[in-house]
Amino acid sequence: MKKYLYLSLTPEALIASMLPPLEFGNYMAIGSRKRTRGQAIFFELDIDKVDGHFPLDLIEKRCVPDEKGNPKRSVYLSIYRVLEHIPFEAFKDLFLVTDDGRVLKLSQGVFDEKNNHHLHLYQQLCPVTPMIASIAGPEEFINILTDQNKPVSVPKIVFVELELGELANDPDKGRMVNLPYPNIEHLRDCLIGLTHNPDKPSKTIIRLFKGELFYRTCKNGFFVGNQFQKLYYPFPSIKELNDEHYIWWRSAVNIGFSG
Repeated sequence: MKKYLYLSLTPEALIASMLPPLEFGNYMAIGSRKRTRGQAIFFELDIDKVDGHFPLDLIEKRCVPDEKGNPKRSVYLSIYRVLEHIPFEAFKDLFLVTDDGRVLKLSQGVFDEKNNHHLHLYQQLCPVTPMIASIAGPEEFINILTDQNKPVSVPKIVFVELELGELANDPDKGRMVNLPYPNIEHLRDCLIGLTHNPDKPSKTIIRLFKGELFYRTCKNGFFVGNQFQKLYYPFPSIKELNDEHYIWWRSAVNIGFSG
């Protein structure tokens, strides 16, 4: 039976499993007995390209079927500083799971910054999780966060850019339409502050991610990077979601609208 290796982002963990990605995502979201519910975001990794920093020998020892032949669902190999030790060439597809177990696969693409938006909103996912407003575009934002010459930095980062709507170019008067962020007036104030003080490129909107991403607010995609390498996972357009991933999308848009 084939074995898989996953990098979970919520929370950060390296997990071996005998479940393929769609089944693993369903398991992570709702469990084996359908008694829990929660989003999951994870990468599939190429086992052969992950080095010996981790106890990979446990995969053969512990990732085995039970006495009834059922596949082993999860074997945790690490829960601390995982992302920084995963080589870029080991990253395969990214999977977004709704809290009822629907799974969307995102493959790597080429990032092309086509819009002229002055302001950006980022939800960092790993290894730190603040929501940040910034005047820096995604690639520049990666460079800022991973600059080891600065007193505050991370070796590698994963984040998603979020929609700002009209606030991206007009934080003073732009309408706040379909932006389900908490404390929205604080977001507006921070964006206005960035336009008046360009010497400070970023402001913290929310200090801690609580594990629930409003997928419908994803602007362009997910980013992985450091000073030297960057990966991009484009998020489908609304038309693509409706035409090709309707069941997942219907589940995703319900998040945040129910009490």
